[in-house]
This record gives sequence, C-alpha cells and structure tokens, in this order.
Amino acid sequence: MHGALAPWETPVNTTVKTDWHARAATLAPRSGVFIEGRFRPAASGATFDCISPIDGRVIAKVAAGDAADVDLAVASSRAAFERGDWSRRAPRERKQVLLRFADLLRAHREELALTETLDMGKPIGDSLAVDVPSSANCIQWYAEAIDKIYDEVAPTGPNSLALVRREPLGVVGAVVPWNFPMIMAAWKIAPVLAAGNSLVLKPSEKSPLTALAMAELAVEAGLPPGVFNVVPGFGHTAGKALAEHMDVDGIGFTGSTATGKLIMGYAAQSNLKRVSLECGGKSPNIVMADYRDVERAARAAAYAIFFNQGEMCSAGSRFVVHESLKDALLEEVAKVARELAPGDPLDEATKLGAIVDAQQMQRVLGYIEAGKADGARLALGGQRARGDSGGCFIEPTVFDGVKPSMRIAREEIFGPVLSTITFRDEAEAIAIANDTQYGLAAAVWTRDLSTAHRMARAIRAGMVYVNCYDADDITVPFGGFRQSGMGRDKSLHAFDKFTELKTTWIALS
Repeated sequence: MHGALAPWETPVNTTVKTDWHARAATLAPRSGVFIEGRFRPAASGATFDCISPIDGRVIAKVAAGDAADVDLAVASSRAAFERGDWSRRAPRERKQVLLRFADLLRAHREELALTETLDMGKPIGDSLAVDVPSSANCIQWYAEAIDKIYDEVAPTGPNSLALVRREPLGVVGAVVPWNFPMIMAAWKIAPVLAAGNSLVLKPSEKSPLTALAMAELAVEAGLPPGVFNVVPGFGHTAGKALAEHMDVDGIGFTGSTATGKLIMGYAAQSNLKRVSLECGGKSPNIVMADYRDVERAARAAAYAIFFNQGEMCSAGSRFVVHESLKDALLEEVAKVARELAPGDPLDEATKLGAIVDAQQMQRVLGYIEAGKADGARLALGGQRARGDSGGCFIEPTVFDGVKPSMRIAREEIFGPVLSTITFRDEAEAIAIANDTQYGLAAAVWTRDLSTAHRMARAIRAGMVYVNCYDADDITVPFGGFRQSGMGRDKSLHAFDKFTELKTTWIALS
C-alpha cells in the first residue's frame, strides 16, 4: 500500500510535537461537489454528515451528489477531453503539471494528514508518514513516466508500415474506497491523468474529504478545469450513475467484491465501458516449519492484520502456520498486539486507530461472535475498546483453532481479526491457501529457496511475498486473481486500463 518499507519500519518524526486536537478544532475541509474547477452544492441541495470515527463529531456536511451531479461532471470532463487542452497537450507539459501537483500535496502534508485521520480514523503518524507521502510519490512517478513511454512499429514487412499507438481512453470514472482514501485515489488519478484522460472521481461517503482537497490542488497546479471532477455521494446513487453513464469510457473501481460485481453489471447494461476491478481478499500468511525466526515472522504477521485497523484488502487475515510453530508464533503475536492497543488517533504515538464508522465496527464485532459460535478459540482481544471516547475502536483480536470452513476463515472481515489455521505439510498449506474465492495476496516464510519458488507458483494470488508481508513499491503491479478483481494498479501496467491501442496501417507500395 505504501513504499518499499513495511508499515512498522516507516519512520515518524517525533522531534516536533503538534497539538493535533487544537489543529482539528480549526479545520474547515472542503465539502462540495467539485466540477469545472470549483466547488458547488449538490444539484438537489442534499448533504450528509461526515462523522469522525474518533469521537463521533461531525467534521463537515458534505454535498450528496447523485445522478444529476454525475451528468454535470461527465459533461464537463467530456468537454475538456474534446477541447484537448489536456488530452492533446505535449507529454512533457502534462508532466510538469503533475509534478507541481505532487509538490502541492507535500506542501499541504499536515492539513491532508489531519483530514485523513479525522475522516477515516487512522493514526495521525500513519497519515503523515505513509498516506500523504505515498500519494504524492505516486503522482510524481506517473508524471515522470509520461514522456518515457514509446509507441511501436510492427514488423509487417517491406511493403507496409504499421504504427501501434497508445491513446487516452477518454472520460474515466473512478470509484474508490474508504480505507486508504488518498492512496487509493492517487492510484487512479495518476495514470488516468498521465495518459491524457479526463476523470470523474466518486470517493466513498465514509471518507470523502481528502479527494476533494486533492482535486482543488490539482487545479492549482495547472490542471485545466473540467479535467478532474469529484462527486461525493452514496454508492447506490452517485456510484451507480457513474458506472451506468453512457458517456463514460471506462470505470476503475476499488472496493468489495460484491460491489465490484454490481459495477461490472452496470457497465455491461450501459455502453460496455472498460472495467477494472480491485476487490476483496482473504490472504494467507504461511509460516513453514523450517522458518525459525519466530519473532520476526510473528511481528510481520501482527502488522499484516492490525496495520490500518485491519482495514486492508491485502491484509494477512489467515495465519496459516505449521503445527510445530503455532504456540510460539501466537505468543509473539500476542506481545505485538498488546503494544498495539487502540489509542487516540490524534496522538503521534498511537499505532492502532479507529474503525471507520459504527456500521463497520458492528460488522467486525459480529464476525468475532460468529467465530466463537463456530467453535474457534478466542485467544486475544475481541472487545470494543475506548467506549467512553464516543469513537469506534476494537481490540486486536486473535483466533486459534480455526477451521478453513468457518466464516472467519472464508469471508473478508476488514478489521483487526486474525484467524490461525494449522497445517502438517506443504501440500496441505497450499490447499488451505487456495481454498478461497479470493486471490489478492499471500506470503510464505521459509528458508528453503526451492520451497519458496514452488509455493509462489502454486498459490493463486496476484502477489506472493516471501519472508516479508506488504512490502511493495510503485514500480510493481497490485491486483489479484479470481474474485479479487481484474486489471492492475501501480506500475506501468496501470496504463493498460486507461489507454486504447490504435493501429495505423500504411501501404508503401
């Protein structure tokens, strides 16, 4: 989700202390629909309360965009695309605008980080050290890639010349989730704009505020008005309208598998627009018998599920461990979990923040009850925490004795809940890993090179980590197999989703 460092290795500046509560009291985030370079109310005039999961405060009343606002945004983006003041601008000129955009994100780091933390509940230290820098780095990386991608000449023979060019798709709609609002938006914004498209972004109604701030900064950086529009609102109104729109050429979605299926259906029922989906996961984190650095594997396993409150599609939620190591591993996981007691997200020392809202908190608590009812042993946690704060906090939770058939082993919980499953040999570990509808990520901990390669090939997942978890870089693709989606975010492969290939055939005889 972030840079080359794992989340627990990311440095946080502790030399200068900021009173984030005082800063929060004066924050006035943008909250309108952003179309044609300016904010406006929703066409209906409707708003919804943006509530902080930290303490239940209303951060802002956000414009509740719907189909009418989507129509306006798409028309604005289409007009901008046809004018060509972005789509036909020289690559080096687009690069300069996006580089300024990245610089502005960095310049507004504290304001953006505070907004992200208040809106979504993650610790301010993570917002400062991970979310804002990673978003800016993503924009910068795609900016620098713009003028380094070459078209092709096909080897057709001496009597013809066949040119293969990448052209922008047109108007792209993007629907992004609430768990990493800035990063997930950046993963769509950067390649879409770098390729010369126009964009209509629909952020999650649970955490819409930083997307609106990013759009305003993009225009400040020099992006022509109308190229990047944002319609906050609900999935069943604004999101559906965007996916069904007849003048949207492609839709990029990140979120649950259930919603991804709806998005694909809306696209098919309308104009057969290009669809890319990055959906759910139930990722296995496998520790083989030969891996003896129990402390390192356990620490990584704890952060793989507890980082970002477990609200990660790639979270290592299934801890698949050799039966000989289980007790030692769980003892070490428990030590880390105790270090990660939920705290005040506006305290830079906090490592575990709030669940995004009360609905998601109740969903996670419901899965914990289901695990107990199905016969799994609750080894740690399992309770709501910091109830007197008015916020939505859950203790790091570990289950032992989990069977692959249990709900907590099969369904995506999206919370700090670890399910421990034991195995006896490599074949059983692979079978457990692949016993899922998902295929986003996996990890294998082993000291044997042949085992690592063999298992990485056998596991059906888009990303397989060896002796690490969630270590990545913008240069490598992110996405999964099966019902974890189709298409890839990050890397040059993201351009495949947002460009068309055009062949121009010239007869030379």
